[in-house]
Amino acid sequence: MKLVILDRNGTVNVHREDFVKSDVEWTPLPGALEAIARLNHAGWHVVVASNQSGLGRGLFDVASLNAMHAKMHKMLAAVGGRVDAVFYCPHSPDEDCECRKPRPGLFHQIGERYGIDLAGVPTAGDSLRDTLASAAAGCEPHLLLTGMGEACRNVDPLPPEYPPGTRVHENLAAFVDFVLAREERLALEAKEEA
Repeated sequence: MKLVILDRNGTVNVHREDFVKSDVEWTPLPGALEAIARLNHAGWHVVVASNQSGLGRGLFDVASLNAMHAKMHKMLAAVGGRVDAVFYCPHSPDEDCECRKPRPGLFHQIGERYGIDLAGVPTAGDSLRDTLASAAAGCEPHLLLTGMGEACRNVDPLPPEYPPGTRVHENLAAFVDFVLAREERLALEAKEEA
């Protein structure tokens, strides 16, 4: 199974310092939905893993979150894409749960749901906590320079708190370019060896 795990806010949609609290506030980043569709058309499954502490903070309810995701699914369908599932942590930071990134609980839930080992699964997010959770679950972390990742735009190399081997991309489309190009290269190498 070809699987990619994406963060949501700042990766798929515009990040807001005051939280995305409704479907009206949920706005996709330019090119993000089309990038997901490209993955789908190449046979990849896409799953979202997202901290949604706005629930635990009382800023919005589950119905509002469902409306945001319904909008995302509808807009994705309009460009020929889909997200197979959305896994989210509803807890506030002070609840000390296992599912809030940077802990890897959401990733473990995804691995269990799909019955797969997550070793090497490419993930993309816009924050340190996304990369830490990804690496802790054995995935391959990629940092996007969108949302909170914008702070790393002119930082090379990344600060040492980032997991070793974290790759950096301009946006979700560039990450998808990388994933698909690598897949094509590996397929060519396998063909040459056969």
